[in-house]
Amino acid sequence: MTQKNKSGVVPSHRLSLLLTLALFWWINSNYTNPLLLSLGTGSIMLVLYVAQKMDVIDQETHPIRLNANMPGYTIWLVKEVILSNISVVKHIWLGNSSISSTLTTIDTRQCSDINKVIYANSITLTPGTVAIDLIDDKLTVHALHKDGIDALKAGEMDRRVRELED
Repeated sequence: MTQKNKSGVVPSHRLSLLLTLALFWWINSNYTNPLLLSLGTGSIMLVLYVAQKMDVIDQETHPIRLNANMPGYTIWLVKEVILSNISVVKHIWLGNSSISSTLTTIDTRQCSDINKVIYANSITLTPGTVAIDLIDDKLTVHALHKDGIDALKAGEMDRRVRELED
């Protein structure tokens, strides 16, 4: 079980948010002047203080557990987007007779809300499929071709998103 401090915040979440904000600020500004670095540090500390007072630093708003597995998933998703683009272009070239638009509901096996959203967004990012509705563990999906639904029902994308939490 994760230990929380007296303010109810898991220290690793606060540290991860601090590092993310600092890196984001430095990448966008690229300043090394001591005055500007101190002003950046002050603004980051103010954001952390406000976030802690608002009680918004938790595993859902800053999912540390996703960080380690996200690059591999992103590479896999980019490959799927490219393959889906090729498939959509093929169906467009073949004409209306090759399109068999399908609307169905599929079950998700995601454990957290953020993973459900990542899964639904990944489906929508993949050309030829659109996640329309997400209620509990049921996802309504429209696909340009029945093959898109079959691929989702096979469960590889669902499994890969679920692995982000491990």
